[in-house]
Amino acid sequence: MAGLTLRDVRKSYGETQVMHGVDLDIEDGEFVVFVGPSGCGKSTLLRMIAGLEEISDGTVAIGDLVVNDVAASKRGVAMVFQSYALYPHMSVYKNMAFGLKQAKTDPKEIDRRVQEAAKILQLDSYLDRSPRNLSGGQRQRVAIGRAIVRDPEVFLFDEPLSNLDAALRVQTRLEIARLHERLGNTMIYVTHDQVEAMTLADKIVVLRDGRVEQVGSPIELYDTPANAFVAQFIGSPKMNFFSTADLAANSGSVLGAELAATQQVGLRPENLVETKNNAVIEGRLELVENLGEYALVHLVTVTGVEFIAKTEKPPAAAKGETIGFTIKPELAHYFDTETGLRV
Repeated sequence: MAGLTLRDVRKSYGETQVMHGVDLDIEDGEFVVFVGPSGCGKSTLLRMIAGLEEISDGTVAIGDLVVNDVAASKRGVAMVFQSYALYPHMSVYKNMAFGLKQAKTDPKEIDRRVQEAAKILQLDSYLDRSPRNLSGGQRQRVAIGRAIVRDPEVFLFDEPLSNLDAALRVQTRLEIARLHERLGNTMIYVTHDQVEAMTLADKIVVLRDGRVEQVGSPIELYDTPANAFVAQFIGSPKMNFFSTADLAANSGSVLGAELAATQQVGLRPENLVETKNNAVIEGRLELVENLGEYALVHLVTVTGVEFIAKTEKPPAAAKGETIGFTIKPELAHYFDTETGLRV
């Protein structure tokens, strides 16, 4: 097993630079998730670590070895893609053994590794089946098994759950978490789904436009986002943002002196509490999503800003009526409107 070190890593296609000096330290055995919107560079960065994309500048080290000029097959990494990429004419066993066979590994060693990986992934009884006779979740487990048998120092996952339905995504996500706990290898996982990031990661790397916006544990990013982008990207539903014009007249006394130093206040939906007095924010009721254990209440401020409150029960107010909310002052977030940075 090994950790990774990235220093001033850059990627350009001709005159267009897409990765802008990424610095990152990943400890041995960590589960790190790259997250961000489409086009932010997370898959490109993963492919550069794997050796599938050339590094334009900077260094990537796996353990103590700088691997910029090391072939992908020699880096000690194994990659699981969004597409299962299984050979349809081969059995599960042969799919998992294929890479080892190409590397001329001893047949007894191949069998040991395949059987061990199949047991870890609960594929023991499927080894003689062809991929077409498996579910999507089972096919993805075969693809993961093909990576496990290589005994890599680092696992790389590129949106491995994107082709699965909602129930299978949850199930396979749990299996990947258990796999990391059992194997203890360093794992880097790419997703655009911040729920996956929050539930799987020891450490999250938030990317935007080829730059790292923030690195930290899921709770660090949720509780103390470095800027407005991270604040809105991490959390579902996303954080609400208000200018001073959106806030109720008495909000200054509730939110405190910080309000005078900024024109942008971030309030998470679950922290808004309905009140008839001393409201911090008021909104016209537009829509209620009743989800059973909680409700998502959609509202619009007098200035036209849409926001969401997450409540235990649907409000008693009718559509079109105004509802007021308050908040514990320590749960408010303040951001500079020009830079977006946390105040």
